[in-house]
Amino acid sequence: MAILFWIFLLVIFYTYLGYGIILYVLVKIKEFFVKRKEKKPLDLPEVTLFITAYNEEKIIEQKMENCRELSYPSELLKIVWVTDGSDDRSLELLSAYTDIKVLHKPGRNGKTAAMNRGMTLIESPIVVFTDANTFLNKEAILEIVYEFTDPKVGCVAGEKRVVSKEKDSATAGEGIYWKYESALKELDYRFYSAVGAAGELFAVRKELYEPMPTDTLLDDFILSLKIAQKGYKIAYCSKAYAVETASLNMNEEKKRKVRIAAGGLQSVWRLRSMFNIISYGWLSFQFISHRVLRWTITPLFLFLLVPINLVLALRGDTFYMVALFLQVTFYLMAYAGYLFEKKQIKNKFLFIPYYFVFMNVNVLQGFNYLLRNKGKGSWEKAKRE
Repeated sequence: MAILFWIFLLVIFYTYLGYGIILYVLVKIKEFFVKRKEKKPLDLPEVTLFITAYNEEKIIEQKMENCRELSYPSELLKIVWVTDGSDDRSLELLSAYTDIKVLHKPGRNGKTAAMNRGMTLIESPIVVFTDANTFLNKEAILEIVYEFTDPKVGCVAGEKRVVSKEKDSATAGEGIYWKYESALKELDYRFYSAVGAAGELFAVRKELYEPMPTDTLLDDFILSLKIAQKGYKIAYCSKAYAVETASLNMNEEKKRKVRIAAGGLQSVWRLRSMFNIISYGWLSFQFISHRVLRWTITPLFLFLLVPINLVLALRGDTFYMVALFLQVTFYLMAYAGYLFEKKQIKNKFLFIPYYFVFMNVNVLQGFNYLLRNKGKGSWEKAKRE
């Protein structure tokens, strides 16, 4: 029982903190010997901004205004909207923009099917994917293109930034999580390669795009890792970022987290060949450390640690009694955060443990989601602020 306790504790620590610490040290060692080079292209390539949308009539005007503000030569920037299944006023509103291409299909088959269909009609060497409800900084496209001057880079992941109108609300925990996640992604890239991209903003070389099964839940992650498997790197570019609002409430956030957790499990299975560290080296190490553990065994270990700790504490060992006290205190704080959120009482101190437990519970629920939605490529979108 004591052996299990320490194995579980070490895996939990490594997953959430230890890997980041080790990665930081490895990056510092590498950069002591190898200096990073600044990337500035001489000739700018044609770029297609690829926007997938489903019933986005409320956001189209704002999104197009954002597209017009991008600092990239207009003659080199093609804008394509792919609207599978939209039955609101999206087509009518998009028709007012004569300099964009709209690829519409009546039936709704999900985002991945839309990407597969749309990419067969794209000719630009660089394709930048973004969601309709996210807004890019002015230099985003230019900064992404700079990364592609390295021929070893096949995909560029932009930074996702989540803003909340209520800074001390429970949903603000999403923004805190993404700040930590962004820091890890940057360290991953500085060491070797980022491990996946977020669909809010990422780009690929057109010739490296690989059609995916239409039931793929995390198309951005699968696509970017497939490119990495081919020997290319995923660059992380914090100077190119996409801003989106936090989920409307924790019920809406739950929809996203459960789907992402299910997509993570699906991705681990479909990318299981990356467990071969002989073939993929450091990429395999990063994939397992940064992604696989979070989406598989670590949440299980986290919650099983409590009953194991309880058994050991009942034997009278002071260390395990203190460890149990700390665990119980943490979960009581998380529960208090849950109660505060229900009563709409703001307390950032309690919302952090609440959001952490909330994320891990949703990973466990992802198993059921994956089984219930097997073969489906569409899902219910979470509402935003």
